[in-house]
Amino acid sequence: MILESHAVGPFFENGFVVGCPRTREAVLIDPGDDVNDLLALAREHVLTIVHILLTHAHVDHVTGVAAAKEACGAPVWLHRDDLPLYEYAEQQGRLYGLTVRRPPPVDRYYDTSVIPFGDFDVRAWHTPGHCPGGVCLQIGPRGTAGAHLFVGDTLFAGSIGRTDLPGGDYL
Repeated sequence: MILESHAVGPFFENGFVVGCPRTREAVLIDPGDDVNDLLALAREHVLTIVHILLTHAHVDHVTGVAAAKEACGAPVWLHRDDLPLYEYAEQQGRLYGLTVRRPPPVDRYYDTSVIPFGDFDVRAWHTPGHCPGGVCLQIGPRGTAGAHLFVGDTLFAGSIGRTDLPGGDYL
């Protein structure tokens, strides 16, 4: 598996490119302000992005979705419960003094389906709390459970996920 990550300010959110070394197909996970760096990493590895996967729709995870969609044309995936947050990305940005480009419409919503790319599968696990539609993305070789888990903001280093942001579950 090819795995690259990058984070830039102002939020230093982690975005990822995960690719298949045989087929050169890849997924782009949480393209935020780091989207240009992530797309450059995909080009460096000669990868074709076939899915844009969002762990949730807080502004730091979606600021680069429009640019990613324009660059690769891949479908955008999101959990349906986060659609209100996604649709208000521009307003979320203004809360932090940022100008955010309107993200494109969501193409597909996570369900129990496996999302294939190359020789790998992605399984989305609904993990609300940080926000209503948060998911963890489990990736592994086709037909296996997968040992790599991309958690978005469900977990933070040294603590559990934050629940005090818009849509969070304070309970």
